[in-house]
Amino acid sequence: MKNRSFIALCVSALIFNVQLLAQNQDVPLNEPDYNKPLLFRSFPDSIPVNIASFDRAVSFSQGEDVSVNISDNVHFPFPGKVMSIASKYGNSIQSVVIKSNVYDGAGLTISKVTDSNGNIFYTGRIVSMKSGDLFELVKTESGYFLVKRKFYDLINE
Repeated sequence: MKNRSFIALCVSALIFNVQLLAQNQDVPLNEPDYNKPLLFRSFPDSIPVNIASFDRAVSFSQGEDVSVNISDNVHFPFPGKVMSIASKYGNSIQSVVIKSNVYDGAGLTISKVTDSNGNIFYTGRIVSMKSGDLFELVKTESGYFLVKRKFYDLINE
């Protein structure tokens, strides 16, 4: 009788320990890689944008090989292929995504938004998942600028 009780106690303890080990699994999360190389290191932190080029870019066709002249002041051509286009709400939102064949596969996303009053504004980014920096399109009183940001300031993996 004592042997059966002892065996039952040992088996219970074993099952309890196995169950405890199963509960301690870590959640698989991606840790940020703050050591990613900087793709846009050679460019200034703020680049004035040629908005006419962005206006033309939203009318490109999918699959087309294009080159967008980002700025008149800084030599920053963006050659690539149009990966996707979208037009919503009677053309009040037009978007284009261009994948670069020069900047390590970075994607240029441009959206042209027309509000109900006919005012037009633009949003956009140049991002590569392989680099630690990116550019974000920002509107100021003096026009549109691409402003350099750190990758993990905008993106959470």
